[in-house]
Amino acid sequence: MERPENIIARLKELKICVIIPTYNNSGTLAKVIEDVSGYCHDIIIVNDGSTDRTEDIIQKSGFHVLSYSPNVGKGWALRRGFEYAYNLGYKYAITIDSDGQHFAEDIPAFVKKLEEIGPSIILGARNMDHESVPGKSSFGHKFSNFWFWVETGVKAPDTQTGFRLYPVSLLKGMRFFTKKYEFEIEVLVRSSWKEIKIDSVPVKVFYSPKESRISHFRPFKDFTRISILNTVLVILTVAYIIPRNFLRTVFRRSTYTKIKDKIIETKGSKRNSAISLAFGVFMGIIPIWGFQMIIAILLSVVFKLNKLLVILSANISIPPMIPIIVFFSYKLGGFLLGDEAHESLAFSNSINLETVRDGFLQYVYGSILLAFIASFVTGIVSYILLSLVRKERV
Repeated sequence: MERPENIIARLKELKICVIIPTYNNSGTLAKVIEDVSGYCHDIIIVNDGSTDRTEDIIQKSGFHVLSYSPNVGKGWALRRGFEYAYNLGYKYAITIDSDGQHFAEDIPAFVKKLEEIGPSIILGARNMDHESVPGKSSFGHKFSNFWFWVETGVKAPDTQTGFRLYPVSLLKGMRFFTKKYEFEIEVLVRSSWKEIKIDSVPVKVFYSPKESRISHFRPFKDFTRISILNTVLVILTVAYIIPRNFLRTVFRRSTYTKIKDKIIETKGSKRNSAISLAFGVFMGIIPIWGFQMIIAILLSVVFKLNKLLVILSANISIPPMIPIIVFFSYKLGGFLLGDEAHESLAFSNSINLETVRDGFLQYVYGSILLAFIASFVTGIVSYILLSLVRKERV
């Protein structure tokens, strides 16, 4: 086991401090401070409006103290602690709860992991199968992990742990909205959205007997807050984060360079490029208005097509083209239905779905046929053009 003085030196070299947020935990706080000081001399104690003996304990500790009143919440205490640490010149902060459930001897594990993977949020993953873990904590742990995965696509073993390492320098400038326990979810999700790496290390955990355990978590109010936060985060994930990430992937470099690489210099075959363009045209014409692009992207992934080309060609259904598509769809539908066809539409800018309501089936049949014809022509023409362009570049 590495000697504590070596750990102290490594934390100082890496500019890591330890933040201990506390609220009315005077019975365990002194022991937590003593244990942490054996591994780190850069400690910040955040007194979140305690009304017990906390102030006396922290003033005697000799470490950095940040006190305010009244009590706001753990999230606010952490946010104030991060700001304080950053202003003191620290790049990282390890947070540890003041109720005695964590063991300071696990601090070296965070340092080792940080040195291995670089700037990131490192979670102290507790063994939630331990017999001392309360049932409600075990349920909340699984609930939180699931929703974190939904919101970020990242699987984390313990998203509710209070024993963590944060890169405070990377969090600087982020605007957070929550102030209580739900902050520990918000900071994880939004950091992941910001592409800050999230990893974990196993840590030990101790829950004191129920009769002597002090918890400020209010099951109904706090669980409701967490549920509301998760609802908002899921909506943002679907409405903004997923589309944003996709576009970032597509346009990671300049738009011109990306399009040039994808269309002309792509390492993919001419056949794949031509099929991608043809498929995009097909999806842009078939009558599933409002869902064309989503389905086109999903199917392009399934069939391993060029997603950028599919998106570009699917935009054949942009507003100026809609009257033309509807008109020719209606005409082709009339050809298919023969005697059952409705009177042809007059070709004008007023053509829309309203005007073809009476001949809806005629429009649907015709649009499907038009989609096949247009995609076939697009595929053949694009294959020929791509062959010519690439031949000239050889």
